[in-house]
Amino acid sequence: MSGFLENLECYLVGGAVRDELLGRASPDHDWVVVGATQQQLLALDFVQVGRDFPVFLHPASKEEYALARTERKRGRGHRGFTVDASPEVTLDQDLVRRDLTINAIAKDRKGNLIDPFRGQQDLKDKVLRHVSDAFAEDPLRVFRVARFAAQLPDFQVAPATLRLMQQMVRDAEIQTLSAERVWQEFAKALAAPRPERWFQVLSACNGLEFWQPELVDSQPRHFAAGTSEQRFAQLPLTLTQLHALADRLRAPKRYTQLASDRLQHGELIAAYPWQEDQVEVLYRALDDLQVLHDMTRLRRLVRLLQPDLSASVLRELETLRQGLRAVALPPNHGLSGRDYGHALGTRRIDWLRDYLAR
Repeated sequence: MSGFLENLECYLVGGAVRDELLGRASPDHDWVVVGATQQQLLALDFVQVGRDFPVFLHPASKEEYALARTERKRGRGHRGFTVDASPEVTLDQDLVRRDLTINAIAKDRKGNLIDPFRGQQDLKDKVLRHVSDAFAEDPLRVFRVARFAAQLPDFQVAPATLRLMQQMVRDAEIQTLSAERVWQEFAKALAAPRPERWFQVLSACNGLEFWQPELVDSQPRHFAAGTSEQRFAQLPLTLTQLHALADRLRAPKRYTQLASDRLQHGELIAAYPWQEDQVEVLYRALDDLQVLHDMTRLRRLVRLLQPDLSASVLRELETLRQGLRAVALPPNHGLSGRDYGHALGTRRIDWLRDYLAR
């Protein structure tokens, strides 16, 4: 096996080459194999993972190896392609189907760069430029360009590429995408150095109207440091808009929960230390955040709102939580159901009032 594997015509492609040329680490390490077949890779214990495309995992490194391929548009949407991954497909034919010139650079095992579309020059000029008119055949690329703009904030979208994106939006191709694919690009943009550029680029091509209409007129201009979940919670939305957006994009529940908690309770939690006249609204907030059950939601909210003070604030809240949990009604209280819950809640509010007054 090892002898044949060494003879495979393999090229490192895409993000790994781009990021190496930019002098930064890359999460990607993908390869293109030219002149081979699916049966040959399977015989070498590669594991096929692509249902629509011939993509395989290396048996040892688990890196992705894809057979060089061409694609022909046969229908609408992100998956409307006929794929040819025969051994006759050349490296240049594979590279020309890629989205941006900076992602269409390959490197052979000797370290030689193959750059038929001047991607290195666009890296130097800090330009996001489409490789060919085939760019317009895949509507997901509208969102990929916006995501790259967030990840590479010094780069500008080439005017011709922006015009192509505007035409793609007018043709309503982006409406054929799945919510999951749009969300994946959005989540990556939220984790990028400048998430606001996602909105700037999509606004420039009218790409927000269908998938993120709530943000057309209220685009965030700055994001504080944080995770993608914390950035999602910073979006300038009302509670109604948040749930509409999250439902449309099928955002994971943990994203929606943190954003909802910020909108409903963020102002109060950020007002620490609390005063005696806030006791009832504070208790209702803590109850809604399920603090008596566990601190998960409150901990995430505090870390979002007060990252510099979160450790001390959370220690105080844990003391408060333990105190509330210790509150009990006297023996033989004779209450049940709603009456029991109301009496226990009243007693806990009294305890909380005394705690804040100490």
